[in-house]
Amino acid sequence: MAQLGPDGLLRLQGGIYRCAIGKGGRRADKREGDGATPIGLLPLRRVLYRADRLAPPRAAVPLAPIAPDDGWCDDPTHTDYNTQIRLPHAARHEELWRADEIYDVIGVLGWNDAPVARGRGSAIFLHLARPGFTPTEGCIALEQRDLLRVLAEGLAAIEVMA
Repeated sequence: MAQLGPDGLLRLQGGIYRCAIGKGGRRADKREGDGATPIGLLPLRRVLYRADRLAPPRAAVPLAPIAPDDGWCDDPTHTDYNTQIRLPHAARHEELWRADEIYDVIGVLGWNDAPVARGRGSAIFLHLARPGFTPTEGCIALEQRDLLRVLAEGLAAIEVMA
């Protein structure tokens, strides 16, 4: 298990990795749209990746390539809230197949998924950081080499500390 401390560093098996977190900081009472990274234990459920841009990453969880019609529903009024969907989709959503590189590797983190509670937050991912480690919308983001290393080391969960 990795720990994400208040210093913004992810620690796993002796390695220390710089990361970006949500622009809303960290919150125990995460809500949809607050831009916060949820505090608590976030298990790594699976890894999605762009097969046209990189080889399947090594990981201890199931892997699946994404396609141009993959999305994630972030509309708390819809029954597909906080699940992977196929596009086009009638509800508000994120596209997983992006022109930029931040979703080339996506670790789907277990937040508000067992069971899903409307409005508690959606699409909490471990993904690639933007240049300069600019804040995310609530996800945890690392440089590509670090994300691939963390996955290869058998990451099972991230404990986000207050």
